[in-house]
Amino acid sequence: MNVKKVAVLGAGVMGAQIAAHLINARVPVMLFDLPAKEGPKNAIALKAIENLKKLSPAPFGVKDDAQYIEPANYDDDIEKLKECDLVIEAIAERMDWKHDLYKKVAPHIAPHAIFASNTSGLSITELSNGFSDELKSRFCGVHFFNPPRYMHLVELIPTASTKPEILDQLETFLTSVIGKGVVRAKDTPNFIANRVGVFSILAVIAEAEKFGLRFDEVDDLTGSRLGRAKSATFRTADVVGLDTMAHVIKTMQDNLPDDPFFAVYKTPPVLDALVKNGALGQKTGAGFYRKEGKAIKVLDPKTASYVEGGPKADELIGRILKRPPAERFKLLRETDNKQAQFLWAIFRDVFHYVAVHLESIADNARDVDLAIRWGFGWNQGPFESWQAAGWQQIAKWVQEDIDAGKALSNAPLPAWVLDGPVAEKSGVHTDEGSWSPAARRFEPRSTLPVYEKQVFRAPLVGETGADPKTYGKTLFETENVRAWLDDDQSDVVIVSFKSKMNTIGPGVIEGLTQAIELAEKEYRGVVIWQPTSLQLGAPGGPFSAGANLEEAMPAFMMGGAKGIEPFVKKFQQGMMRVKYANVPVVSAVSGIALGGGCELLLHSAKRVAHVESYIGLVEVGVGLVPAGGGLKEAALRAAEAASAVNATSDLLKFLQKSFENAAMAKVSSSAFDARAMGYLKPSDTIVFNVHELLDIAKKEARALSASGYRPPLRAKQVPVAGRSAISTIKASLVNMRDGRFISDHDYLIASRIAEAVCGGDVEAGSLVDEEWLLALERRAFVELLGTQKTQERIMGMLQTGKPVRN
Repeated sequence: MNVKKVAVLGAGVMGAQIAAHLINARVPVMLFDLPAKEGPKNAIALKAIENLKKLSPAPFGVKDDAQYIEPANYDDDIEKLKECDLVIEAIAERMDWKHDLYKKVAPHIAPHAIFASNTSGLSITELSNGFSDELKSRFCGVHFFNPPRYMHLVELIPTASTKPEILDQLETFLTSVIGKGVVRAKDTPNFIANRVGVFSILAVIAEAEKFGLRFDEVDDLTGSRLGRAKSATFRTADVVGLDTMAHVIKTMQDNLPDDPFFAVYKTPPVLDALVKNGALGQKTGAGFYRKEGKAIKVLDPKTASYVEGGPKADELIGRILKRPPAERFKLLRETDNKQAQFLWAIFRDVFHYVAVHLESIADNARDVDLAIRWGFGWNQGPFESWQAAGWQQIAKWVQEDIDAGKALSNAPLPAWVLDGPVAEKSGVHTDEGSWSPAARRFEPRSTLPVYEKQVFRAPLVGETGADPKTYGKTLFETENVRAWLDDDQSDVVIVSFKSKMNTIGPGVIEGLTQAIELAEKEYRGVVIWQPTSLQLGAPGGPFSAGANLEEAMPAFMMGGAKGIEPFVKKFQQGMMRVKYANVPVVSAVSGIALGGGCELLLHSAKRVAHVESYIGLVEVGVGLVPAGGGLKEAALRAAEAASAVNATSDLLKFLQKSFENAAMAKVSSSAFDARAMGYLKPSDTIVFNVHELLDIAKKEARALSASGYRPPLRAKQVPVAGRSAISTIKASLVNMRDGRFISDHDYLIASRIAEAVCGGDVEAGSLVDEEWLLALERRAFVELLGTQKTQERIMGMLQTGKPVRN
């Protein structure tokens, strides 16, 4: 199905952000709302589009793309719905309002178009009441998570009447075009992720009260320590909005009267009081937390006042949580410590809940785990945690707690948990598939053709799926890199780094060079791709955090700043080897590509970037200049751009942006922003689903090879801007320094960057070669490394991971 145009009905927060993300994916969008009573008829949609530019985190990859959303209203533009292949309704969660809107729009929806509601919990079947049978067959739920640009999960909810091919078409579009992880949910209140995720929050609130724990204490216990979102429980609630959370809980109260956990769906009094007082979380400035000046205070429910942050996780808990899963759960359950008892209780409650409800809410256990991972940012879904810790033992303990009246419900665990195939296989996830209680079998993964592009699908504990660190045929492996083929017939060498954060040191350079030499003899290309791009919770690990400074420290200790020069020269030679390889070297980027990681991209034949790629030359943060050829490439590209419009006499104009990017350590906010900054070229490919990154990069390498790829000719005569341009830049830097906008050391670093991109102390228009430009970078790098202030910045970064400003 080719979705040429989409209509989004409702310009509220979610509708407008869904429209924005479709524009990110280059899908034309009409954003509908009611006609305004005053001013232009499209005023409501226009205001929503304007507000998108102010939101943080930013809904657009590039803010200026807001212009591409077409505002519309139901009076003047309803006929235009016929032009749309997909219509997504995203108005307020009121069944009556939705039905009124459907009556208005249904006659105008094209006969082939898919019609979907972005409801977060209303019944899709009830929403379709009153439709013709024909429209019912093309209607389903499509539940995006907030914010839609960044949240990987989309739930797809059919009714009994939805045609299977409609779901397949929509899943394919959502997966490949806009990069989502699609989970099919049953038509039950709040579907899968919100049903389980909000129950988990309610369980945390109930157990925290039982054990007398504070909100900030609970957040320290239930965030990254458990492999969950850093915002943990109560901060997450504040970010989502306490009114939204109260609404989701109310949906469960209203629609699940016979649920064995019904008592838990009572709105917690503390939440009720906050909502009544208008303290709705982040959007109103107060919720469970409130910012006062620079301090963040936490609510004390006893006094209803905000107090200073207090207790954190005990040291003992930190030690227990580092143990292997089976031992960890045993210790949590048996340790006489209220924090340990609390953690066992919240795990037990969720295990109990997902076991009881699996059959009613999802087709299989895989959909529950992926929904929670992608929708709530957990590294492992609840069934995965249970299986990793020993299925039978955990099941026995949970049932013992139910029998002892310690659980939140007295409903027993379903029979399939304790006996039969799941107990025999020690869990719900196996190589055959994931357990479906309704089908009484392990259901295999979807075989939709779109998934053929995903060499590595999201892994699950219990499956022995392909491990990207060992998969395929290893050509050679060192302690720094692995060079491999993804199958015996492959003609493209894949290189993956093994260093922390995929940093680049001499060992990585040697491995990369060896892989290029091998490819030049026997293969058609090289792809640089990192397995960390498939992080468990939310996809998009680091491509490379840059040069490995720790690896350079021994040389510095032995020979001072001059002792580092061979390290820098080797790095530069490695980048030049990438650039002038006789086979195309394609960098497959996701996450951060900083400093040397950015320079590696700049020297590649082509770049394939995941849309959430954050690219920049950030060496200023450690008091240095880029010295892996990044500034040299800026000078070359400026000369090329100037020559294309016969303006080589005004090179500074073409250098200005590159200078500012490096001097201010600017990092792109998306792959599209990286293109605007000049780090990606217009011809580079931007991919929306990180799981497709490797497949597309290999195809690009093959396409380059098939079209007779030759490396660029070595640049011998590059016109540079010279000393007059350096003086112009320095004049503006002096003003910034004297106005105390930058420090003296910032001034020194920025001056060295200016000298390198402008070609040094030569006349404007002088012709130099690449080696000259590389030597300028090297000299500036070594000179700065010899200063005390740069050494302070490096030590600060190595010790704290944060830039030092001095």
